[in-house]
Amino acid sequence: MYIKNRNKDFIMESKTPVKIGEDFRAAPAYKSYYYISLAAMFLIFFFSWYILLLIFAPLEVILIISLFLGIPALAITLLAIYWIPKYYDTLLYRLTENEIVWRRGVWFRKTGIVPYNRITNIDIEQGPLSRKVGIGSLKIQTAGYSGASSGSGRTAEIRIEGVIDFEELRETIMGFVRGKKPVGAVGTYESESTVLEELVKIRKLLERRK
Repeated sequence: MYIKNRNKDFIMESKTPVKIGEDFRAAPAYKSYYYISLAAMFLIFFFSWYILLLIFAPLEVILIISLFLGIPALAITLLAIYWIPKYYDTLLYRLTENEIVWRRGVWFRKTGIVPYNRITNIDIEQGPLSRKVGIGSLKIQTAGYSGASSGSGRTAEIRIEGVIDFEELRETIMGFVRGKKPVGAVGTYESESTVLEELVKIRKLLERRK
C-alpha cells in the first residue's frame, strides 16, 4: 500500500498498492475466504447429517431426502461457486483527495460516495478465518448515517473488505479525515458567534437603562 506523504504523493510501498484517484479491489485471498466459508457451511449443514443418514436410515429414505434436499443443496453450492468470483470482480474502491468511492453487486449494482469530513470512526474487523488467510475489513462509520447497527452498536456506512494491509489503509484514510473540517463545524462556529453578538447587545442595552 502507498502511504500518503504530507507533501504530495505516496512514498511507502507494501503488498497492496493504493493510489489516490485509482480503483483498487480486495486481495485475491478474499475469494479464498469465501470458498473456505462455503466448504465449511457445506460440511456442517449438509454433509454431516447426510453421513448419519447413510448409516442409520433405510435406503428409501436416503433416496427421497437426496432427491428433495440434496439436489437443491448442490444447485445452491454450484451457484455460490459461480457467484463468488463474479462478486469479487465487482468490488471496487477509490480514494480521492476528498472522499471514498465504492461500488459492488453482481445482479444489483450499488455505488456510493463517503466524504472524509463525514467519517467519525474506522473499525478493523477480523474473524478466525480472515486471520487465517491474512485479510481484514474496515468498517467506516459516518455522522448521520441511518443504516442498520453493527454488532458493536454503531453504524457502518461502508465496508472495505478483503484488505491485507488494513491497518495502513486505516491510517491513510484517517490522515485525510484529520485534514478535513467536520460536517457542521462552520455552522457551529457561526452560531456561537451570533449568540455572542446578541449577548453583547443585550449587555449594552441593560447598561444604558441603568
